[in-house]
Amino acid sequence: MQAVGYNGTEFVNFEKPVTDPLGFDLLVEVRAISINPIDAKIKQTITTKPKTPVILGFDACGVVLAVGDKTTLFKVGDEVFYAGDMTRDGSNAEQQLVDERIVGRKPTSLDYDQAAALPLTSITAWESLFDRLKITPADKDKTLLLIGAAGGVGSMAIQFAKQVIGINVIATASRAESKDWCKQMGADIVLDHQHLAQQFKDNNLDTPKYILCMGVPDDYFEQMIQVIAPQGSICLLANTQQAYDLNLLKAKSITLVWEMMFTRSMFQTNDLVKQHELLNKLALMVENGDIRHTLTQHLNPINVDTITRAHQVIERGKMQGKLVISNRITQ
Repeated sequence: MQAVGYNGTEFVNFEKPVTDPLGFDLLVEVRAISINPIDAKIKQTITTKPKTPVILGFDACGVVLAVGDKTTLFKVGDEVFYAGDMTRDGSNAEQQLVDERIVGRKPTSLDYDQAAALPLTSITAWESLFDRLKITPADKDKTLLLIGAAGGVGSMAIQFAKQVIGINVIATASRAESKDWCKQMGADIVLDHQHLAQQFKDNNLDTPKYILCMGVPDDYFEQMIQVIAPQGSICLLANTQQAYDLNLLKAKSITLVWEMMFTRSMFQTNDLVKQHELLNKLALMVENGDIRHTLTQHLNPINVDTITRAHQVIERGKMQGKLVISNRITQ
C-alpha cells in the first residue's frame, strides 16, 4: 500500500507491505484523516533519519476490510472512526491496522470528512471532563473554565459540558472569530486568555470549580491558581516547559490532573474498550443532533502535498475547529 511518512526532514511517499489483522485488530481502508497538534509535536521529535519513514496521523474514518480472529465488535464493510494508537503506525496511509476496542461506528448522519474531525478531540475532551476532573450531574450549578477553547478539544469540551451536564462554561479565546466560534459551540461567556483574575472580578463571575487548560501550562499556571475556587480541580493537556512549585496548590487544596488520550492504548489498560464505548456514544449524540461536528477546513486528496500544508496550518496555532484531508469518496 501507499503511505505518507516523515523522514526527519520532509513528508515522502513510500510503499509499505499490508499486514493481515490478528487478534483484536481491524484492517481499515482510510478514507479521511484529521491533522492534530500532536502530529506536529511528534514530527518535531524526529530529528534523525529513521530506517523507515514514520507514519503519523491520529484521526481516521474509513471502512473495515478485514478483521482479526478475536474481534467481536465489527465486521467487514462496517464504517468506522477512531483516533488510533501512538505506539503504532498512524492513519496517513491507504490502510491501517487498529485495535477494535478503540474504534467506534461512524455516525450515519456525517460523511467521512466530518466524522474524521471528531475522534481524538472528543476522547480527549470527554476523558478530561468526566474521567480526570470527574465532573458529574451534581456539578450542574458549578462553573467550568476552558482555557484556549476555540481549537478541536475545546470545541468538543464546550459541547459535552453543556449537553451532558449543563454546567456554566466560561471559555477563553484571543481573536474575535475565535470568540464567536466558542459562542457557537455553546460557551456561556468568552474571555481573553490573559489577566483572568481581573476579568473574573470586573465581570463579577463565579469562580470556577474546574479548569481544563488546552494551552501550554506555563502561560497560565499562576492565573489558574488565582482564579480557581478552593478545593477545585485543574486538568492539563500540554507538557510544561519549566518546573513548578506544587506548594502553590496547597492553600486552596487544589487537585492537579493530566489527560493523555493515548494512555489506555499505550498501556493496554483493562478498560481499553471504554474508548470504543465512548465513540459509539458520541455517534449516537451526533445522530440525535446533540453534538455537532467541528470540521472547519478541508484539503483534498490525501497525499504528501496536502499533509505538508496541513502541518503548516496546524503549526501556526490559529485553528478554530478541525482540519481534515480526504479523497472525497461519495457515499
